[in-house]
Order: sequence, then C-alpha cells, then structure tokens
Amino acid sequence: MKNFILIYHAPAEAMKRMAEATPEQKAEGMKPWMTWKEKMGSKLTDLGTPLMPGVKLLPDGSTQHSEKEVTGYSIIQASDIEEAKNILKDHPHLNWSGGCDIELHECIPLM
Repeated sequence: MKNFILIYHAPAEAMKRMAEATPEQKAEGMKPWMTWKEKMGSKLTDLGTPLMPGVKLLPDGSTQHSEKEVTGYSIIQASDIEEAKNILKDHPHLNWSGGCDIELHECIPLM
C-alpha cells in the first residue's frame, strides 16, 4: 500500500463561517467527517487537523502571507492513485462549501 496526503482547500469565506459557528453547528458539521472516518477504516492513517492560514518562508529569511487557501490535511493508504481518487469521490470536504477542493499527492520513500 502507498501513502497519499490529502490537502484540503476552502475559500476564506467558508473558513470564516466555520469560525463564527456555534459549538452545536461545528459538531453538526463534523458528523459527515466522522462518518467518512468510520467508512475509511484502516485506509485512513491520519485524520489530520484543520490548519490556520500559513506564511511563506523565503530564501532571504523574509516571510510573506501565503495566498494558498490550505485548510487541513489527512493521510490515507491506497494501492495506487486511481484507488485513492475512487475512495475520495464522496469525501465530505468536496460538498462542504462552494470552492472547496482536495489536492491528492502520493508520498514516496526518501530512499
């Protein structure tokens, strides 16, 4: 099995709505994620976590605000990228808010 990292993207407006949601609304919003987690079973090696806006570190030591709307990550296992794409077809992030998407990257061994 190969590892794949999922990088979640969402527009700033969607993240703002989530930040302003009540605890009850947040709990309700997590239900599809928990259902997905259970469905994935051992294929989900790391559910991950939401991420705050990032900074870009530049070679000269300076930083810039990252313009990428990265909002979280997960790590899954699949035999190949086609299987990984197939098991992500009904991922809750894709239906959460307009403009959401998932980047899928295969993790390769260093040696």
